[in-house]
Amino acid sequence: MDMAKGMGKIDNLPTFTLSQLALRNGTDHDDIWIAYKGIIYDVTESRLWRNGKHYEHWAGQDLTDELADAPHTEKVFERFVPIGRLA
Repeated sequence: MDMAKGMGKIDNLPTFTLSQLALRNGTDHDDIWIAYKGIIYDVTESRLWRNGKHYEHWAGQDLTDELADAPHTEKVFERFVPIGRLA
């Protein structure tokens, strides 16, 4: 996704709190969400996030600070649809 093209779409996304994000952890709701750099992504359909866990990372959290430990870059987020902004 070209961030310049997608920026207008991101600005119009609904805002969610950390508490609301935390509920989308694959346990409390069927939805599995993660946040990165203030944007919330729905990773429910990803086989890598089954049950809300991806290696040592848990869904329902802001993973911005954890990316440094990941074996991939932030380009991985281009695979997922942004669904909200973190308040």
